[in-house]
Amino acid sequence: MGLLHFRAGISVRLHCSNNVVKALFGACRGFESVGYNRELVRKPQPQRNSDTVRARFLTVGQTARIVGVSPSTLRLWESVGLISPARSTGKYRLFNPEMLELLKRIKYLRDVQKLNVPGIKQVLDSKQAKAPGQVNNQSDIGAKLRKLRKSRGLGVVEAAEQAKISPGFLSAIELSRANASVATLQRLAATYNTTVLEFFDIPRHKRRLIRPQQRHSLRTESGVAMELLSTGTKMLECMLFRVPPKAGSDGAYSHVGEEFIYMLKGSLEFWLDELEFHVLQEGDSFWFESNIGHRWFNPTDKEAVLIWVNTPLTF
Repeated sequence: MGLLHFRAGISVRLHCSNNVVKALFGACRGFESVGYNRELVRKPQPQRNSDTVRARFLTVGQTARIVGVSPSTLRLWESVGLISPARSTGKYRLFNPEMLELLKRIKYLRDVQKLNVPGIKQVLDSKQAKAPGQVNNQSDIGAKLRKLRKSRGLGVVEAAEQAKISPGFLSAIELSRANASVATLQRLAATYNTTVLEFFDIPRHKRRLIRPQQRHSLRTESGVAMELLSTGTKMLECMLFRVPPKAGSDGAYSHVGEEFIYMLKGSLEFWLDELEFHVLQEGDSFWFESNIGHRWFNPTDKEAVLIWVNTPLTF
């Protein structure tokens, strides 16, 4: 039981514990401190206006100074799809704190890792869409490349120079933060005195019959998928290539041997030593000497699918 005294000489005896009385007393004192002993009035909350909300964003100029690049660079990164800033009602670009972190990451990949735009996209986009018909046995060649390089006694800079790519890009490939093009894979294989087959997770025993779900595959930075159709062969290297629209070898390459192509679907442009040009269509077959520099590209908006045979095992 406790006794609670109010102003104007009013006292009320409460049948409750002393702790409850103390709590009530504290609440009453709180009312008095505000200056009210009459009706309690709630303080109005300040309304958030558009200026308060906009304060969370930065303009192009402010963002460029913080990141350490020019405003034109930010606009370029937006045009190539690396960033997508918000827009004000006046169509001005607005950057939030999350976008700042992304911009700093892009600048690091460009300046320190020496990656180009496709390489940066590969690092930023770790979840690639699965292409139609792609098999599940996708090889992660990063660790294989690093092991091959070290077994040859090569440093990253030396190996990159021989393969004609930047050290930063090679490092990103080895760390599985970027994928190489077909031409880059072949040049790396030549640098390490091996073939692209070394990059697949090939079973040690030979298999004459390979079901579609048993194929092993590699995927390049532009989305080209190479599915291995034969294992355990001595002279024959047979693959199924899936070339997405607007993708290709990303450069010319050459090696020893001969090659045969049969077009199952779509179209493919082919250059030989920059002297011969051919357009391969569905149902076409094509062969050439592997020591001729060759590059290829799918100019259409549909996937190209082809069987590609190399002999001997030099690709």
